[in-house]
Amino acid sequence: MLSTKIVLFAALACLVAGCAKPGGYPPGQWLDLTHDYSSETVYWPTAEPFKLGTVTAGMTKKGYYYSAYEFCAAEHGGTHIDAPIHFAQGGKTVDEIPLTQLIAPAVKVDVSEQAIANRDYQIGVEDFNAWESRHGKIPDGSIVLLQTGYGRYWPNRVQYLGTDKRGAEGVAELHFPGLQPAAAEWLVKNRKISAVGIDTASIDYGRSQMFGSHVMLMGHNVPAFENIANLDKVPTVGMQIVALPMKIKGGSGGPLRIVAFVPD
Repeated sequence: MLSTKIVLFAALACLVAGCAKPGGYPPGQWLDLTHDYSSETVYWPTAEPFKLGTVTAGMTKKGYYYSAYEFCAAEHGGTHIDAPIHFAQGGKTVDEIPLTQLIAPAVKVDVSEQAIANRDYQIGVEDFNAWESRHGKIPDGSIVLLQTGYGRYWPNRVQYLGTDKRGAEGVAELHFPGLQPAAAEWLVKNRKISAVGIDTASIDYGRSQMFGSHVMLMGHNVPAFENIANLDKVPTVGMQIVALPMKIKGGSGGPLRIVAFVPD
């Protein structure tokens, strides 16, 4: 465990300092945990879908090729971040979140077996207790990643969200797992975490009406990462997360590029 912490510290120091070449990093693997943005990107039923338009594309009169595009996207869709202000008045906006909460060691709590069997499963305190009984206490400053297994369904809206309907009708039919508000409270009051991430469309489960986990996390200035990809490919412990959102001044969230570094 000590050697793993040393390697992670070296990797983080290298990231912060800016290594001049890939060989400057410790041996390991970078994994992309981000879904791409396209017409298939999953958004909340009430949000407008992602749009990409062509401004120009082709050969210029001067003989070289040139292309430029414009996009339109809601803050909260695809792989994205929820800034604390999303559910907490006076909370940090996306541009105010410290880098230390976005670049940090991470642990993964895998509840796929329970969640695949129950679309409305809520990750509870007992799941964290069971995890810690096997792996030890969640380290201070960790990003906690929650694997429900629903990433395998992306971008099939029916399988991923429980419905492909839009608007209020779609919201009423959402069924996917999330974090129980009592467990969110346990995390912020008993563990010093940097952020929480999940491979579903929301930290709160689909049937939530009060979004208690959002309120609890963001009331303590803990951001959330939603619609994370490839959590089945990362280890339970021993990884470093780099989660850098679009820096929207005053924003309540935004598109997120999140990657994991897993040392050998």
